[in-house]
Formats: sequence, structure tokens, C-alpha cells
Amino acid sequence: MTRLRAADAEKRQQSGLGPDFLEALARGLSVLAAFGGERPQMTLSDVARAVDLPRATVRRALYTMEQLGYLDSDGRLFRLTPQVLRLAGAYLGSAGNATALQAACDALCHEFDEACSAAVLDGDMAVMTAHASPSRYLSSAPGTGFRVPAFCSALGRVLLAGLDDTARAGFFAALQPQALTPKTETDITALRKLVLKAAADGFALSDQEAELGFRSLAVPVRRFDGRVVAALNIGVRIERATPKQMKDSFLPALLAAAEGLRDRVV
Repeated sequence: MTRLRAADAEKRQQSGLGPDFLEALARGLSVLAAFGGERPQMTLSDVARAVDLPRATVRRALYTMEQLGYLDSDGRLFRLTPQVLRLAGAYLGSAGNATALQAACDALCHEFDEACSAAVLDGDMAVMTAHASPSRYLSSAPGTGFRVPAFCSALGRVLLAGLDDTARAGFFAALQPQALTPKTETDITALRKLVLKAAADGFALSDQEAELGFRSLAVPVRRFDGRVVAALNIGVRIERATPKQMKDSFLPALLAAAEGLRDRVV
């Protein structure tokens, strides 16, 4: 046990995490984060492979999360429980931006009868913090908490455009883009140019790069000092609007909504 603790301490020191870093908590959270749309339920072995941790460590994490109510199990397969939503709810409830962004999404959805979302950057993903869909999409539409790769989505490119040069360089240095559709741009040089174009234009348009049959238009949401804190997006099926129609019809309303949020977000 002493050797294991010494090894953990050395690992923390090498990674620059410091002595106050709780390895057990980090492992437990990584186990929860391993579940998702592509892996709604997993065995202990599945989770161990997903998080690249020893089975014994994963077994303790799964047991703990099950006892806390975040996971359910039939004895073999583990799955998330609705209690996980409390974690998301705590963020949304404490983040004053979420209420203002949701109101903007609701208004845009009502005006155009199209899906509208707001998102923030989380690592290499754009994560929806507000969403509104017309009734025809309700059964299948992604909602709050939905994640989409930042590099190929309009939301993500707008958010990346809002980063400083150092942060943006770090993002692309670590990026290993994988095509989601035949239209997904994966060339790093081309992606850098698209993000810089989004910064210059004040908007980004992604045409079937994140999902075939859908295109989306996004603008940055800035707070009082000009810092980008979120992105606002309208997405449509390709038969409902061409890229030009989206820019002509949606862009002015998106820009106006974002400007109206400037003094309401932090």
C-alpha cells in the first residue's frame, strides 16, 4: 500500500497536479463520464477498458457510484440513473447564463420554427446548455447536455474563434480530428482557417459536417467586456434552407439575440 501511495504521489508530481489532487475522486468521475449515447450500459470490463484503469479500481468506483445512486446494475451491466441529472442541474442552476440563453433559444425557435441551441466549450467539445425545438423534433432532438465536437460544428468553431491565440494553438496541437460524415473537414490547416474566418466574419456555418442532412449557423455570445462566453445556433434540415437562405434569414436575428444577451451574461 505504501508503494502504491508513493507511486500515485510521483505520478501526481510528474503531471503537475499537486498534493491536493484526489485521485480516487478523479477516477470515479472518469467512470461516470465513460457512459453516454454510444455506451449506455457496460460491464465492469467494458468500463475498465473505456477509462484505462485496473479492474479492481473500477470495481470500487462502480460500487461507490451505485451506492450513491448514480449508477444502477443488474449484477452484470451498469447504467446511469436519472440522479446524474442532479450534477447537470447544479451547474445550470448556479450558472445565471443558462436562464438568459434558454429564453433566447425559446424566442428564436418560436420566430423561425427551427431548432435553436446555446453551447459552451468543454475541452474539445461544444456542450449545449440551452435548447429549444419545434414540436416536429421533440421526439428525437438533442437537448441540454448534448455534446458535439467543436472542430466540425458551427457552435464549436464560434467558441474556438473566441479563444486567445495560445489557447487556440493548444487546441489544434492536441486535435486528432475524425470525420463524422463524408463532408467533415479534417485537415488541420483548413480547420484553422475556418476558425479564423469565423472570428473575422462573426459567425460560422457548418454544412453537414457534424451530421448528414443538417446544417447550422452560429454566432458568439459576448458579455459586457467583449469576452465570448457562449455560442448561439440555429440548425435546420438541408431541405428547409440553403446556406445563403440561412445567412439571409437567420443571421440578423441571431446577431440581434446575441447583442441582447451582452448585459445579461457573465
